[in-house]
Amino acid sequence: MASCVLRKVANPQIFRYLSKNAASINVVKRQTRKIHSTPFVLQKYFTEKHEWVDVPEGSTQGTVGITDYAQDKLGEVVYVQLPEKGDSLEADGEAGVLESVKAASDIYSPVTGEVTDVNQAVADNPKAINDSPYEDGWLFKLTLSSPSELENLMNEESYEEYLKTCD
Repeated sequence: MASCVLRKVANPQIFRYLSKNAASINVVKRQTRKIHSTPFVLQKYFTEKHEWVDVPEGSTQGTVGITDYAQDKLGEVVYVQLPEKGDSLEADGEAGVLESVKAASDIYSPVTGEVTDVNQAVADNPKAINDSPYEDGWLFKLTLSSPSELENLMNEESYEEYLKTCD
C-alpha cells in the first residue's frame, strides 16, 4: 500500500531509483549500526573542599579537578603545582597548589590512589582551569586504591544542595 501512495506522490523516476536501490540502502543502515558504540558512563563525585573526581562506571581510574564554584571564588588562576606521576595520594591529603590573582589554595585529593597522569596543558596554561574546569581544566588522573571511598563523596545533586549553604 505504501508503494501505491508513494507512486502517486513521488516523481516516477525517484520511485524507480528507490525501488532498485532499496537493498543497498538497508546495507548502509546495517553497517552504521555495527560501528555505533555506546559511550561509557562517567560518575562525578564532589568534596566539600570543591574538588571533583570522574570515575567511569565499574572502573578504578579517576580524573580529578576543581569545581566551577572553586575556580570562580579563586579568580584568575596564574600558577598550578601538580603532583607527579607515580605519587601516592591520600584522600583529603594535599595534592598540589593553585595560585590566583586573589590567593593561593591547596588542592586536595578526593580519594586515595596513585597518580597516573597530570594535565601538562594546565600547568602551561593555568587559565584553562577558569575556562573549562570540568573538561580541559582537569588536574590529574589516578588509580583508586579504595573505590569504596567514593561512597563518602557527594553526587552532583548533593553537591548542588551543598553549594546553597556555601555563600
